[in-house]
Amino acid sequence: MIAPAGCQLIGRWRIIEADLWDRGYLDLGGPATITIGADNHGEIAFGALQAGLDLGYGPSMVFFTWAGFDEMDEVTGDGSAELLDDGSIDITFAYHNGDEAILKAKRDPSSTAC
Repeated sequence: MIAPAGCQLIGRWRIIEADLWDRGYLDLGGPATITIGADNHGEIAFGALQAGLDLGYGPSMVFFTWAGFDEMDEVTGDGSAELLDDGSIDITFAYHNGDEAILKAKRDPSSTAC
């Protein structure tokens, strides 16, 4: 599946807050980001986590499964991102059999919607 032409979430987003972690942890390995590609793939990085995303699209929402590494341990999970009225996104991010967090992100100024 390729992203629908009207998908407003395509691009790079800066994760600015989370309900489980403070900003210091989010930016531990560099700026916390999520990248939503138009080709069914994306990436997320925050804290010690780096993971690839497999995406499914809607006009103002994406669903994903993810796999990657957190402190050198293999981890997986799923989640979704929804566009809010203020132009930011809320990300529901869940580890398989583990924590679930709500993250908030704003579009990276160097990234534009499709």
